[in-house]
Amino acid sequence: PGDKVVGMGGWQQYSVVSADQPGALRKVDTTHVPLSHYLGAVGMPGVTAWYGLVKIIEPKAGQTMVVSAATGAVGSAFAALSKARGCRTVGIAGGPDKCKYAVEELGFDACIDYKLHADAASLSKALKDACPDGIDGYFENVGGMVLDAVLLRMNAFGRIALCGMIAGYDGKPMPLAYPALLLTNRLKVQGFIVSEHMEVWPEALKELGTLVGTGKLRPRESVAQGIEATPEAFLGLLKGKNFGKQLVKLI
Repeated sequence: PGDKVVGMGGWQQYSVVSADQPGALRKVDTTHVPLSHYLGAVGMPGVTAWYGLVKIIEPKAGQTMVVSAATGAVGSAFAALSKARGCRTVGIAGGPDKCKYAVEELGFDACIDYKLHADAASLSKALKDACPDGIDGYFENVGGMVLDAVLLRMNAFGRIALCGMIAGYDGKPMPLAYPALLLTNRLKVQGFIVSEHMEVWPEALKELGTLVGTGKLRPRESVAQGIEATPEAFLGLLKGKNFGKQLVKLI
């Protein structure tokens, strides 16, 4: 009974939203796309990947794209969008299971397990093997050692979309190890907040919905049951314990 809608509200049974607010409520069709995917691949995380890739990185066929947190909601959408544009797409994730999933299910050309590398130099060597032609575009979700390693492999005039810096979310400063590379390689680095770009959402959601509906994007979810499970789910997200999009089902 009633329409299914997606919006930004509280963790509550009822919510009042402004009809004038762009994107406050969006009616969704669950015929071909499961409802939960509208909170992930065909929602804000998917549009985040789309904006970073299409509007900031601006990929060209044959170029090499890299994304950290590769098996999360943003990373998995990035892979499908990047492959659709004819790019070599390499992921960085934590653990062999996630890397196997990235290649076998998400379509990455390669995936690097950062947990096997103690420092940026070691991770950078693995990136060299996975990206023999260097890196043209990088979507950043992590920061810290991972960003340092990627900077060592960026091609001249490469583009970096800054979405998240989860390695520094506990308040510890994460200074760049090689800031001079931004200058010498003439890199474009741009941070963004996807909610400030509502004008692109219809175009992005159309492409993302098609990718999910045709099976070219098969997102995975970690679902916690009940609001009482929220703290553990949130802490697990910060520790990388979740697999895919972290959701909490309230009812």
